[in-house]
Order: sequence, then structure tokens, then C-alpha cells
Amino acid sequence: MTVAIDKTKCIGCGACVMECPVEALDLVDGVAVVDPKKCNDNGKCALVCPTNAITPAKANENLDPEAGSKFEIKDQPDSVKDYAQGNDKKTIRAQAAPIAGGDVWSGVWVIIEYSNGKIAPVSWELLGEGRKLADAIGCGLCGVIAGNQVDSVIPEAFAHGAEKVYVIDDPILQDYRTEPYAEAITNVVKKYQPEIILMGATSMGRDVFPAIATRLQTGLTADCTVLGIDPETKLLQQTRPAFGGNIMATILCRTSRPQMATVRPRVMAMPERVEGRVGEIIREEIAFEESDFHTKVLEFINMDAKSAFLDKAEIIVAVGLGLAAKRNLVIAEELAEVLGATIAGTRGAVEAGWLNHDQQVGQSGVTVRPKVYIAIGISGAIQHLVGMETSDFIIAINNDPEAAILKVANYGIVGDLFQVVPAMTAEFKKRLQHGVAN
Repeated sequence: MTVAIDKTKCIGCGACVMECPVEALDLVDGVAVVDPKKCNDNGKCALVCPTNAITPAKANENLDPEAGSKFEIKDQPDSVKDYAQGNDKKTIRAQAAPIAGGDVWSGVWVIIEYSNGKIAPVSWELLGEGRKLADAIGCGLCGVIAGNQVDSVIPEAFAHGAEKVYVIDDPILQDYRTEPYAEAITNVVKKYQPEIILMGATSMGRDVFPAIATRLQTGLTADCTVLGIDPETKLLQQTRPAFGGNIMATILCRTSRPQMATVRPRVMAMPERVEGRVGEIIREEIAFEESDFHTKVLEFINMDAKSAFLDKAEIIVAVGLGLAAKRNLVIAEELAEVLGATIAGTRGAVEAGWLNHDQQVGQSGVTVRPKVYIAIGISGAIQHLVGMETSDFIIAINNDPEAAILKVANYGIVGDLFQVVPAMTAEFKKRLQHGVAN
């Protein structure tokens, strides 16, 4: 017996193909096709199908709902999924089995990144976004702080919206290392079972979150730009660029908990800070020692602040291949110097050797949200736009009136950048000298 596929409903997303444990499904001409020789009708493909195009053959059997299904999915959240065959509706239960052994996954957690005495601002952005998610599913919003001597961070977490803060404070966590951080956070997650965990898509987040997800045997969506809650299933909708930025894919974690996502810095709005707000503090101790880990931090080297923290820049002057040559970078640098701005660029400018990779804005670089973004000689490929289109104010300079960058700009200047940019620099310099910069 094999599953039945309604080809009129199938959208060719491939979710069933990825989920099938016996590799019985494939996509042919954009439609899911089942191999009857391999299919054992375990029903997992039907659970992940977003359009209900798949019906298990076992859905037609006379199953006892109280006894559970023959293809019980143990890691599915408490739910009942109905399948209909004509007028004869049968109910198949999928019972949750949380990793920690409890019966409820609840709460939205934000991992607050604290390293070398600095807090990653994306942590506060995620508390703002986490508030919306928690309200949508009716649960609490919590922050998690791991490090050494972190008490100064706790009031800030409450001020930015956390109702409860889990604190893991130990000398072993003085310097960031993957192993101890992953182990410490994993242990707390297993103990308290949050439904959703978020962290910034920073260097630390991209390193430690996959390690945590692996330990928890759950899914992780990286580099999200939009988060939401499905109104029917209450699942976390995790949206991120896919296929080179040509489409935006929304991903659901249907069958395991917690739901985990990293989010690009500066894509979410910073929440209002409320001084004096308080909440519950829960302190957790770690049960391991320094000898349990293989790595040790010998030295910490500070990188150039302007390139290392591009996502925190308030004013950015960005260049594209329209600049023509590296020697012409000087005109952008002069403008940036007058404005106190940070230099950045497109992937093309980086690959041409004009800039370093940590100065790249876009899908494969850094997402920025400055107050002012000045784009010089940038055409506006979608891969670049997704990294800067949420800037407060965009000024684009391009000699092509049809350039895509002009469609997202607040002000577009169509002209020769070699004439426009020096003129802008001179005007800004004059106004600043006279104290009339506005």
C-alpha cells in the first residue's frame, strides 16, 4: 500500500522528499511521485505536506483513535490530524515525546550574546520580535545569558522586554568557545523545554546554534529575515532568502522541538527600552569542568571596528562595480570621512579585491540597517537589496535610470558618479564647517 498524491494540489516544494525515511518519493516535472516498491506508508510525508496533497493509505484503515496510530510520530507536538476518504473520516493521533521527557514545550527564548564585555545589539532586536511571537501563541518571553560576571546584562534584558532571565554564570564561560557554550545552553533547554529559541546570525550564533540543534536533535533555520506564527498550526514561520536570493522560502519545523532560528542583525526593529522594568531571575549552574573541553583561548585580537561591526554602523557609504576600478575607491572614502561613515560594498566589489569580505553587504555578507545608506554605482541585485533595503534612508547614485537600486531609494540621483560624489563631498564639508549639517 502506498500513499496517494493529489497532483492538482502538489506545489513541488520537496518537503515530502526530504522527510521520507525510505527515499520512496521524488520530484518529476515539479510534482511529487511515489515509488510503490519502496513506500511503506509510514505517513511522515503527509504530516509535512503544506498543501495536504498526500493521503496515507493507512488513513483508510479502521484505526482506534484512543489506541494511537500504526504510524505514530513520537516527536510531533500534541495534535490530531484528520484525513478524509469520501464521507468516512478517520482520525490519526500523533503524540509528542519531548527530548527532555516532559509533556509541554512552551515559551519563546532569546539567547543574549555577551562576549568580551559587549552585548550584540541583535539580542535586543530579537527580544522585540520575540514579544510578538510570544503574544501570538500565548506564552512567556525569556532571555538566556551565558558567560562570566554577567549580572550587568540582566537589567538590560528586562528593560528590552524579557519577562524572565535564565543566567548561566561561570568562569569556564569567560571566553566564547563552542563546546562549553553549547553544552551549557543545551542543558538548560532540556530542563525547561522552550518551544522557540532565537539567536542572532552573528559569528557566535552561526557557530554555536548548529551545535545546540544537533544535541537537541531538532531543526534549525539560519539567517532568517522574517519571523511569524502560522495562525492555524501555531508553528513558527521562518523566512529566509533561497536559491541565491531569487525567492524567499518559509520553513516550518513540524515534527521536533524546540523550533530554532538565527536572525540576521538589523532586520528587526529595536524595541523600546523601558528603564526599571523587572522580572524573574533563574540561575543555573553548570556540571562540567575545564578539563572536559578540548580548546582553550590563548589570545583575543581586536579587529578594525569599522569593518568588524558593519551591522552597527549608523551611516554607510557603499560601492559597486560601477566604480570601475579600485583606485576610484578614494572618492567614496573621502565622502565617508566627511560624514563619519563606514565603507561597504557589493559582492562584486569584494570579489574584485576592492574591499574585504567583512565589508560586504547582502545575502552572502552582512545585513545592515543604518540611518543613512549611500549607494554608489550599485545596480541593485536582489542579493544586495535583501541586505540593506530596511535602511532608514537610502540615497542611490547611478547613471542607469532603470537600475533596481533606484526603486528602493528615498532619493535617486541619475548621473555620472565621478561628478556627483565629489560634489556631494564638497557640499557636506562646507555645511559641516558652518555647522549647518542637516
